[in-house]
Amino acid sequence: MATYEYYKEIFAEVPRPFALVDLDMLDDNARAIAGAAGGKRVRLASKSIRSVDVLSRILASSPIYQGIMCYTAAETAFLAEHGFDDLLLGYPQWQPEAIRTLMNRVSEGRSITLMVDSVEHVEHVEQLARQEGTVMPLCIDLDMSVQYPGLHFGVWRSPVHSWEGMYPIVEQIIHSPWLSLDGIMGYEAQVAGVGDNAAGKYLKNKTVRWLKRRSIVEAAKRRKEVVERLMAMDLRLRFVNAGGTGSMESSREEAWVTEITAGSGFYAPGLFDHYASFRYQPAAAYAVEVVRFPKAGIVTCMGGGYTASGTANADKLVKPYLPSGLELFALEGAGEVQTPLRLPAHVELNLGDPVFFRHAKAGELCERFKVLHAVSQGRIVGEYATYRGMGACFL
Repeated sequence: MATYEYYKEIFAEVPRPFALVDLDMLDDNARAIAGAAGGKRVRLASKSIRSVDVLSRILASSPIYQGIMCYTAAETAFLAEHGFDDLLLGYPQWQPEAIRTLMNRVSEGRSITLMVDSVEHVEHVEQLARQEGTVMPLCIDLDMSVQYPGLHFGVWRSPVHSWEGMYPIVEQIIHSPWLSLDGIMGYEAQVAGVGDNAAGKYLKNKTVRWLKRRSIVEAAKRRKEVVERLMAMDLRLRFVNAGGTGSMESSREEAWVTEITAGSGFYAPGLFDHYASFRYQPAAAYAVEVVRFPKAGIVTCMGGGYTASGTANADKLVKPYLPSGLELFALEGAGEVQTPLRLPAHVELNLGDPVFFRHAKAGELCERFKVLHAVSQGRIVGEYATYRGMGACFL
């Protein structure tokens, strides 16, 4: 683990605010995730990384890493222009011009797969593919959420819950000369993206772990059924995609799964502190500077309020990182232009000193900064451009 003095010395001459990626920790995380995959391929989730340089570094680190899961058509085209291939769009797209752009890339020999979860999606893509004269690969999104009385455990994604819901979509694809069924995806978000080791929440943690165990069994059952049904139709998929960083331990056990998606674990943001089954190193952070002393034991920093998306809960706030022991104020949190912090007794800060924070989520940090200052072995070794730094903004 890095210390405050370590980073303070490295960044003594760098103007605040700035963001950093610790390459030593990033590389350690990449090795750990590759090992956790259990021999499965790992597809990188670009939304959790949002840097061409970081994507390239991870892909080059191990043959386990193959392909990228993108989040918009425009981002997919952007990555294709920068030399990336085997691009799977994780979410359905509708804008005709954006889809046509990707079809042009496919006609040039790029491997790009669109996501669908309805007959309407398929008909829309088919019409565009016919117009462009391009055979378009598709992936069907299989819902992995589970229902209990009064509880929907999971996220609202695909309406396809079973083979019965998938079959009409499969039929529509295989009977079109302009489409091909490339793969299926089932993302068990309630396993991969929900922490189960939050401090002081014993009953909640225990309940979440029980729900996760039930979800893992149900996810495996659904994926197995659709794969077996497709094989019975003599359909061979290029990939069966599963999970996320938080569910690798279970996804890797499914024989029919060929690849697992991972993204957040490479940076290991604040929300990843609340998992019982794994722990990765905090490879990404940002710094703001102390500009005020409102009273003894309190400092106020300039800026810093980079709240994460999702439910508006306290766990989406940034986490004071270094020096250790700093606390946000419940009535202010992290602010747009200033962030007050309560100091522990053992910490002294001066005006102009940096304070390091970790974002609650992973790639969203990159939307606030043009570069990530790359650190290794006690020094800055480069600047890794974010999407923003390359003039790109997709969502």
